[in-house]
Amino acid sequence: VYSDLGEKQKALEYFSQSLPLSRAVSDRSMEAITLNNIGLVYSDLGEKHKALEYFSQSLPLSRAVGNAGKEALTLFNMADVKRHQKNLPEALNDIEASIKIIENLRTKIASPELRTSYFATVQNYYEFYIDLLMQLHKTYPKSGYDTKALEASERSRARSLLELLLESNANIRAGIDPDLLQQENRAKQQLDAIEKQRIEALSRPNPQQAKIDEIEKQRLTLLQEYQQIQTGIRSASPRYAALTQPQPLTLPEIQKQILDENTILLQYSLGEDRSYLWVVTSTGLTSYELPKRADIETAARNFRDAITSATYRNIPQKIAQASANLGQLILQPAAAQLGNKRLLIVPDGVLHYTPFPALTLPQTAGQKANIPLITQHEIITLPSASTLAILRQNYGDRKPPSQTLAILADPVFSPDDERIKGKITQATTEKLEANNLGLNRSLRASDRGWPPDRLPFTRQEAQTILSLVPSDSSSQKIDFSASRTTATDGSLANYQIVHFATHGIANNKNPELSGIVMSTVDDKGNLVNGFLRLTDIFNLKLAANLVVLSACQSGMGQNIKGEGMVGLTRGFMYAGAQRVAVSLWNVDDEGTAVLMQKFYQKMVQQKLAPAAALRAAQMEMMQQKKWQSPYYWAAFTLQGEWK
Repeated sequence: VYSDLGEKQKALEYFSQSLPLSRAVSDRSMEAITLNNIGLVYSDLGEKHKALEYFSQSLPLSRAVGNAGKEALTLFNMADVKRHQKNLPEALNDIEASIKIIENLRTKIASPELRTSYFATVQNYYEFYIDLLMQLHKTYPKSGYDTKALEASERSRARSLLELLLESNANIRAGIDPDLLQQENRAKQQLDAIEKQRIEALSRPNPQQAKIDEIEKQRLTLLQEYQQIQTGIRSASPRYAALTQPQPLTLPEIQKQILDENTILLQYSLGEDRSYLWVVTSTGLTSYELPKRADIETAARNFRDAITSATYRNIPQKIAQASANLGQLILQPAAAQLGNKRLLIVPDGVLHYTPFPALTLPQTAGQKANIPLITQHEIITLPSASTLAILRQNYGDRKPPSQTLAILADPVFSPDDERIKGKITQATTEKLEANNLGLNRSLRASDRGWPPDRLPFTRQEAQTILSLVPSDSSSQKIDFSASRTTATDGSLANYQIVHFATHGIANNKNPELSGIVMSTVDDKGNLVNGFLRLTDIFNLKLAANLVVLSACQSGMGQNIKGEGMVGLTRGFMYAGAQRVAVSLWNVDDEGTAVLMQKFYQKMVQQKLAPAAALRAAQMEMMQQKKWQSPYYWAAFTLQGEWK
């Protein structure tokens, strides 16, 4: 505490009293921790030699008592001191030894959630390692340190997703004790029951907040129990035990397995003092130093606000300025390399929320100003380059399903809906559309607006898209049949494209509680569980080339250090989708219906690949005065396979 308050001498006094007591009772673990802490205080005081002495005493003690976490921390601290002393090669040895321990500790954690949270706590080790390698690259530009830095960046991200994708193909429940599987089913049923209680509580005329809070608490407890059972299944599964840890790709593997001559990878790493961008082509690697994380965060937030805020989104100059500012920081250094190539973007931190298609590069002589990136490039985002390799490994030789398209749209959310009373007519639909122009497909991540408003344009969207596909190879689930039951009954496995047009909820604190809202009322007016949670999505069995989440914030979730955005996308990838189209903000209902119509026209009629079709649809909207603001067309992004 004294150290954190800046009272370093006082901190030293207390550590100096603690140290002989640890030694007197032979508590070597506490002795190692205290020596490490004394070293940190001396390091903060600028007495680096003295700090190193204490770290050097702490290290063998941590090893002797088998405290690998503390050993990794001490090595990291030693690396930091040696870098300050300009002893970069020794600093490199220490941080590499530290990261080796971290990688080993990480694999010993059975629960993906705990593995992810542990990995988030050690991201500063990777950040330090990358920065050190890039400093060495500056000094020795021909020694391949930039390649090592890119590979370290690849090792530092989306590792749990890689493991989940590998596991998704392994049927880890085979050979498991039936009792454990029964526990899992019971936990699922309890989660479903609490969900129904929640909907009932929210649907009362005067919802009691205390009751809703109590249900929410129970829901979280049940979710944790369910996750513990799943961890038990992984620990007991012979097939899970046989899985080898997927190794992130090296530079030559990225070039060979991921890229072609028309595709470039842009991989970002944001750091406290400076950030980095690696531009990888099928034949080369170039690295760039960018400004520090805080500067990029400010520019990225201003850009996103300019596009999404009702005040600014229709002021082109405001958007252009914010866009050029961010473009200058994160794209301008590499602008000459981009040409007209396809861009695979692996973002970091705040860049996960950034609509890259709407970004512009600052004007250069002879060029028109404010040309969005989408006009020159097809753009796909990835959690990591290695993710795409596993997706291809899992689904590359999969036989496409026999049916083309399944759409779930325009669910019923309220017992007062006209459809329950059988009064729905063309006039009712038109009246709804007139009243709901500009409605967002979102509950704004809040249940207080329950029941959510109906989204009339989702019906129109579904009908327009279906008119493009032969009726014998498509399926439309609207009204009451756009239900959670329909989504989970296994029938969606028969379709190449699965399209959801409804409300989405992104939960950035507990991503497992993110989901898609289906019909919460049946055709008799009874309330039913209509919430398709992330845990439900993980349990779907799909064979889809494409899942489209035409809902709000469907690409959002919890942005976890080292893992990226944890939300619906990874659930659908685990369930079997090769690529997922998702949104980054609360999208406009009518504008989204128009975009989706154009997107499917390009895919179905012009036979464009999904990434190319989305780009063409976005560019077409950009030309129309009503939809030219990026707010209407830039929210949707494609994640996963680009071919």
